[in-house]
Amino acid sequence: MDAALHGDSVTALGQHGKRSADKLARIPVKIVPATDGEVLPKPPWLRAKPMMSETVVGIAAILREHRLHSVCEEAMCPNIGECFARRTATFMIMGGICTRRCAFCDVAHGRPAPLDEAEPERLADAVAALGLRYVVVTSVDRDDLRDGGAAHFARCVALLRERVPGIRVEVLTPDFRGRVERALQAFSGAWPDVFNHNLETVPALYRAARAGSDYQGSLQLLARVKEANATVLTKSGLMAGLGESDEALLDTMRDLRAHHVDILTIGQYLAPSRFHMPVRRYVTPRQFDAWRAAGLAMGFREVVAGPLVRSSYQADQIADIALARVAQ
Repeated sequence: MDAALHGDSVTALGQHGKRSADKLARIPVKIVPATDGEVLPKPPWLRAKPMMSETVVGIAAILREHRLHSVCEEAMCPNIGECFARRTATFMIMGGICTRRCAFCDVAHGRPAPLDEAEPERLADAVAALGLRYVVVTSVDRDDLRDGGAAHFARCVALLRERVPGIRVEVLTPDFRGRVERALQAFSGAWPDVFNHNLETVPALYRAARAGSDYQGSLQLLARVKEANATVLTKSGLMAGLGESDEALLDTMRDLRAHHVDILTIGQYLAPSRFHMPVRRYVTPRQFDAWRAAGLAMGFREVVAGPLVRSSYQADQIADIALARVAQ
């Protein structure tokens, strides 16, 4: 049997999980695999820079040396070449196996290994070796943990600040479903500079796209972070092209502002395989520009919108802009 088709997968660190057909076999809204004739042709503006270079290979080697994942690799981000060339990366902690089966995502699903208590140390060592001054730390969903992994996040933030003086840290977290109180308590001793949690899509598409997640719960997490520490910039991201209308996306942007989110990213959804949710439309650069203008008018400190924009794209520059606007 063709392993790639069947969905068996080995992560960059050798963990076994399910992708594609196997991963999505038990989600509540079934996806009919797209045929070649049903796949929309990519428009000319969706052209990422080549992925491979000596810098990309070198950074990947440092990640392997410290036994770390990058979401850039695991989620097949189209900007990996550009970001690695700038010597920036988004680190994915707590392993490469996710407990959720989101229908837009290609991170492997399965039963995660126990937490590696030495991982925060290795992360700090790798960031120091790479000479980074701004780092993004994200993770798979860890519904198997009592706090969703929040204490592990906080320990990473604390050690990064200890080992790399002056570094700024952004976290991109799961929703901590049913564990928000424990999560906030864990972060209370080590708040990041930017707290990012992606809403991903409009509420009408949640059951299909984010099985096991809750739209209002994600909004409340972002609001609770801002209530707990007003100095932390809050951030979220949306994908376009899953089947949402323009007005539904604007309504979701309004919901985010109503929950005091500071920074918003909007990018084009790209289906990882024919077994994932199909791309329903390719949004033009002009429409992304219109959404950015609308978001700034709503009061976001910064909105980055474009076909290849992803959550952590140019994260350091975006944080600088948002902070400057807060100070005005």
